[in-house]
Amino acid sequence: MRKLILLLLTAVAVISVSFSVFSAEDKSATKVIAYYFHGTARCSTCHKLEQYSKEAIETNFKDALALGKLEFRVVNVDDKGNEHYASDYQLYTKSLILSLVKDDKQTKWRNLDKIWEYVGNKQRFIDYVKAGVADFLKATE
Repeated sequence: MRKLILLLLTAVAVISVSFSVFSAEDKSATKVIAYYFHGTARCSTCHKLEQYSKEAIETNFKDALALGKLEFRVVNVDDKGNEHYASDYQLYTKSLILSLVKDDKQTKWRNLDKIWEYVGNKQRFIDYVKAGVADFLKATE
């Protein structure tokens, strides 16, 4: 009887571990990339857009960053090899783009275009970015 109970407990443990591994793999395959795009010529406002974006993400999403569910990347679209981003995301100015990536393929993206409107109000800017990122991160859960 003890052997049977031990055998059943072992089987349940193995099955549980297997499901945990598959769940972790599925979640890690989906992530959000927050891109701040800029050109070579940058003004003080452009630097502030990057600074506020980085602060909003790094302050509010430490766990998601540590787990690889979220990445923050700063990209100069004028650098060789980065020109395609302008057409990929229909960029016409400095921008913060959220990209949902599943299995190395982008499934949706969004331009947080109100950063220009909110750059004069740091808290409103951070709240706006925080809400946008949180919305995209729901897809990684």
